[in-house]
Amino acid sequence: MLLRRPRPDAVELADLGPLAQLRAGRLGRRIPQLFLGLWLYGAAMAMFIRSGLGLDPWDVFHAGLQQMLGWSFGTVVIVVGFAVLLLWIPLRQWPGLGTVANAVVIGVATDVTLGLVPAATQWPASWLLLVGGLVVNGIAGALYIGSQLGPGPRDGLMTGLARRTGWSLRLVRTGLELAVLAIGWALGGTVGIGTVVYALSIGPLVQFFLPMVIVRLDPVRPPLAAPAAAQAPC
Repeated sequence: MLLRRPRPDAVELADLGPLAQLRAGRLGRRIPQLFLGLWLYGAAMAMFIRSGLGLDPWDVFHAGLQQMLGWSFGTVVIVVGFAVLLLWIPLRQWPGLGTVANAVVIGVATDVTLGLVPAATQWPASWLLLVGGLVVNGIAGALYIGSQLGPGPRDGLMTGLARRTGWSLRLVRTGLELAVLAIGWALGGTVGIGTVVYALSIGPLVQFFLPMVIVRLDPVRPPLAAPAAAQAPC
């Protein structure tokens, strides 16, 4: 019987609770990597917006709410992030440091980048922003996932629903993204070729970059058992 060797690019993400994530060590690298990834993620979102070629499903939803509420895009991202976190309560999920940071940093980074990058007025600039945004988004997603400090609010909602309902993660993700896409489009969010390109390319991009940046965690040691004499009742 031949044994299959593990692929050299295989990646194992730890399944840890919020406290265990912090106890797993290497925070001197993981926390800066987390915040760098989140900031780049927000910058990539702004690049998609400025391209004018379409947004990913959740950002179509954010853009639709922005049209309705008149808030800045980043403010909508932050408010929706915390609203989604409230849905974690009935799912009995606990946010990690990365989850809370995700809800805030991405929105701030998006607004800052929107203030620096003008909207594209010609198609070469539009495609440059779209393709550049995709690459930056792939790197950013790999960085913050690879820091192993907790999923973002929207990803945690997907995994929580999948666990509680017994449905496949693919089914839950597809259903949620189609729902927010439809609502966002109805509210005036931008759907275009960029929406399709994002859906087809972001998964492979994150998978490509993740093995390069994932932080291998230290094993979490269980607490030492008390000596038998100390456990005996007095």
